[in-house]
Amino acid sequence: MSDLQTPLLDKIKTVDDLRQLPETMLSQLVSELRDDTIAAVSQTGGHLGAGLGVVELTVALHYVFNTPHDRLIWDVGHQAYPHKIITGRRDRMKTLRQQGGLSGFTKRSESEFDPFGAGHSSTSISAGFGMAVARDSMKLRNHVIAVIGDGAMSAGMAYEASNNAGASQSDMIVILNDNDMSIAQPVGALSAYLSELITSRPYHSIRDLVKEVANRFPDEIGQAAKKAKNLAREITGNQSLFSKLGFFHIGPIDGHDLTHLLPILKNLRDRDITGPVLVHVVTEKGKGHPFSASNSEKYHAVPKFDIITGEQKKPAGNLPSYTSVFSDTLTSLAEKDKKIVAITAAMPSGTGLNKMANSCPNQVFDVGIAEQHAVTFAAGMSTEGMRPFCAIYSTFLQRGYDQLIHDVCLQNLPVRFAIDRAGLVGADGATHAGIYDLVYLSCLPNMTIMCPSDEAELVHMTYTAAIYDDGPIAVRYPRGTGTGVLIPEKPEPLAIGKARVITEGETLAIVSIGTMLATCEEVITRLSKKGANCTLVDARFAKPIDKDLLDRLCKTHSALLIVEEGASGGFAAQAMQYLVNAGHMDSNFKVRAATLPDSVIDHAERDFQLETVGLDATSLLQQAESLISDNINMANSAHS
Repeated sequence: MSDLQTPLLDKIKTVDDLRQLPETMLSQLVSELRDDTIAAVSQTGGHLGAGLGVVELTVALHYVFNTPHDRLIWDVGHQAYPHKIITGRRDRMKTLRQQGGLSGFTKRSESEFDPFGAGHSSTSISAGFGMAVARDSMKLRNHVIAVIGDGAMSAGMAYEASNNAGASQSDMIVILNDNDMSIAQPVGALSAYLSELITSRPYHSIRDLVKEVANRFPDEIGQAAKKAKNLAREITGNQSLFSKLGFFHIGPIDGHDLTHLLPILKNLRDRDITGPVLVHVVTEKGKGHPFSASNSEKYHAVPKFDIITGEQKKPAGNLPSYTSVFSDTLTSLAEKDKKIVAITAAMPSGTGLNKMANSCPNQVFDVGIAEQHAVTFAAGMSTEGMRPFCAIYSTFLQRGYDQLIHDVCLQNLPVRFAIDRAGLVGADGATHAGIYDLVYLSCLPNMTIMCPSDEAELVHMTYTAAIYDDGPIAVRYPRGTGTGVLIPEKPEPLAIGKARVITEGETLAIVSIGTMLATCEEVITRLSKKGANCTLVDARFAKPIDKDLLDRLCKTHSALLIVEEGASGGFAAQAMQYLVNAGHMDSNFKVRAATLPDSVIDHAERDFQLETVGLDATSLLQQAESLISDNINMANSAHS
């Protein structure tokens, strides 16, 4: 925003510049940093609410601790935009989530101030404890601070790490950023004062602490004093969960009040206390954004938006998203069948289940950031005759893989998996790319995998999954909008494991899995103009594969090209293994698989990503032509 005035922030080129400021100027810096964050995200899109909630905390942590020598780890990383701005990356914020630009999360290769890369939640305590133990083993001296949100604390991994760290004597600080809790003003002030007292010097007993509180706060605050006494008892009496796990528990304190944050953090920096400490900080997600109060979830992750009006700049067009098509279909089915239930792991809006929750509130379950639990919870429901849909992003389903194998597939339980964000995901980058699920699902016994080529196919596949009771079944679909095909009024069941032939030809057969079909149709059209009459197949099922159709294609064509927007080892690998075992791979029959490379694919526009990895129409055309070059040359000679 051209008229944004940030005179103090303009002087902060490094964190050393920040530490030269007097404390009295930090409030102004916080205000400018918050405005700068809003301005940056308005131009690029990205996660907004979380970062706005931790501006004071970000400034306080970098002001007090000697980062990057002291390790500061942001859980998930979507709250780290203010952190990026004050750690030397402000001039690159306009490249956020763009090709060749800054990552939307913390990234080790991007800055020494990012000691641990993130993208998935609940990893910070584990990583921080590992750093602390490594430091102790090498007899070094530095602080390790892990910031984790209350939402991320719903994941079991956070408690596994807390249990391990709490049993040790390694010094580390965990900041629990609680943005879903409010503190009454007097209680917040008392809690902060108590925390400062406790971190500054030891108290022999709870009586000593309460006496100090009574001297500080007279009787007229009544009920608030009682609450303060209870807080003091919690802090010193080892009554909290984290205290029982072995942490020295401080708080809650107001995360937007620097007069609370700074003295406590300084005391912790200079403390004589040994072992892990947890500081409970309360913040407001989206604080300072004029449009956040009316819809905080909307401003969690945003596209580009007008900084004055808040209007989001979404792509033109009225095509439905795959997520909304799935949501509409499942909601309609659930209204007719009360045995259909849906489970989400803290993503009701992202998976579209919020619509079903409004229509069928007793049939939707949000289990928090707990994908492992979600999968086994669904398995338990299926044993009792329910028809559970476990709606999870492809990249997050990876976290429940053992449960997929042990609790679902080995028992052949009819759990339905709605796998959103399958394939490349553009600006969200490598941590969120759904490119491994075809690999890790295809090798599992009893698993059936469907991949729609358009939104109409998704309707039929959602219905097929709902009525399928013979074992686990998955339907995977990408983010973004569909192709514009007519949505069927009545879904139809699909024959399990049967592909469909789109165009019938000879010489080359292209077998597409999922939404690569539209690109393959363009390739077929361009080949036909060169005199090649080719077959196009929509595989529909990644497992079981249509062996009968593959047999026929091998007998009637000279070459086969399999196109898959997924890592190697998935559908194409399964199909080629069958072709080898069936004896089709001789010298006269050519087969090629066009899949994603064995490398990390960085954030960029999805079309650019596909072009880079050779899955755009032009690249696929070149691969197709190389397979049937003799046929094309013969056709051209005949025309001449």
